[in-house]
Amino acid sequence: MRRLALVVIAAALAGCSDAPSGSSNPAAERGRQIYLAQCITCHGPDPATAGPLGPPIKGSSPALIESKVVRCTYPPGYTPKRPTAAMPPLPSLAPDVPALAEFLK
Repeated sequence: MRRLALVVIAAALAGCSDAPSGSSNPAAERGRQIYLAQCITCHGPDPATAGPLGPPIKGSSPALIESKVVRCTYPPGYTPKRPTAAMPPLPSLAPDVPALAEFLK
């Protein structure tokens, strides 16, 4: 009985962890995987800070992400953080834009 109580307490505490935001969100987790595979080289490991080549992108709108990632453009009225054209378009990531946006919000 005591062992069962310990298991129940451990399970309850596991749900109260300080896990990173989005870890229980499948879309955000998919977005994190995409970021690690496609974005980290230029934007760095923390999307909230500038990377070696790219600006911070945490909080980017889905419209901005889609424009930059898929077409290498900016949405109408957007003022770029860095006026460069270093980022190549990655149209194959179009279906993953919502997941990437979920991770970056």
